[in-house]
Amino acid sequence: MKTTETPAPVPAESGAPVAKTDTRSGPARKEKKEGGVLNVFSHGMLILWAFMVVMPLLWAVMTSFKDDSAIFNSPWALPDKLHFDNWSRAWTDANMSDYFLNTILVVAGSLIGTLVLGSMAAYVLARFDFPGNRFIYFLFIGGMSFPIMLALVPLFYVVNNMGLLNTIHGLILVYIAYSLPFTVFFLTAFFRTLPTSVAEAAFVDGASHSRTFFQIMLPMAKPGLISVGIFNFLGQWNQYMLPTVLNTDPDKRVLTQGLVQLAASQGYKGDWSGLFAGLVMAMIPVLVAYIIFQRQVVAGLTAGALK
Repeated sequence: MKTTETPAPVPAESGAPVAKTDTRSGPARKEKKEGGVLNVFSHGMLILWAFMVVMPLLWAVMTSFKDDSAIFNSPWALPDKLHFDNWSRAWTDANMSDYFLNTILVVAGSLIGTLVLGSMAAYVLARFDFPGNRFIYFLFIGGMSFPIMLALVPLFYVVNNMGLLNTIHGLILVYIAYSLPFTVFFLTAFFRTLPTSVAEAAFVDGASHSRTFFQIMLPMAKPGLISVGIFNFLGQWNQYMLPTVLNTDPDKRVLTQGLVQLAASQGYKGDWSGLFAGLVMAMIPVLVAYIIFQRQVVAGLTAGALK
């Protein structure tokens, strides 16, 4: 086989200018310019969105340390001094401590029950083929599209007939049923991204289905559990409609009911400084939970994207 040799370049004549070739192409420069403009626009929108989200939170925190006259006379100014009595008054006089405890009990119980039952149902739907698998899966998806307002009246009578009206455990069961459709939908897609070889190796070693699920597959699904747990925590912590209908006992009220009661009970003599202190108390657990688990939330949302 003959090979063609590249001819040697002809040397330029002495004194003759050597032409320089531009290695940068026109479309490349145009694409780089358009990419820079797009980055500037996207970063500008993110900064604007962050400002719109952070400023109301900072304003609420700042207002919670003012007195009522400063709130109306200088709403955008910094407080002259920190009025910590607003927080103590909201915590004791407005019974925010009792509402806070009731909310923690309800949300903790419902969140644990939702994650346990939802993960078990999602694992079965994602890893096992049986008659009716898709039908059950679409039933859960249908539950996500069903407006909760249409079920309030029959739900009230069902809970009342079961003797669970105005009880903490009754509200926990309703929260679990309310959160299961989204949990099963989210975790079913997550369990499908997990490798099957690990579970098959466990079955070969003699592990049962329950042991394989709780000791192997469930720890592997930790990012997904944290992600769906944060979403359920936000929804259950801020839930107002269900406890208003199913929880009319003043001693069993949750935070959302307590804040509404605090705003409405005073009439024209509203304790605005105490109300803002109660609002900040209700926001703190949500913000702390998201700050702590934000990396796990992002990992759970993107876990199946790179498979």
